[in-house]
Amino acid sequence: MEAYIWNTLLTVFIGLVGWVLKEKSVEIARLGILLNKTREEVAKEYVTKVEVHADINRVLDRLDRLDTKLDRLVEVHKNAG
Repeated sequence: MEAYIWNTLLTVFIGLVGWVLKEKSVEIARLGILLNKTREEVAKEYVTKVEVHADINRVLDRLDRLDTKLDRLVEVHKNAG
């Protein structure tokens, strides 16, 4: 009789462990899918290096033109004064 109870308890325990492992495995697979989707969405929002360099070059060109205009303005005021 004792072996019967032991076998029943052991079977129930192993069944519960198997069920928990299966549920965790399904959850890990679901999280993996969500992680991949998140990576795809995040990649859409960030700029590439090429885009950053192009934007920085545009800003630097504008600053160079502004610097040239300021230099001319200073020269005009220097010559007038």
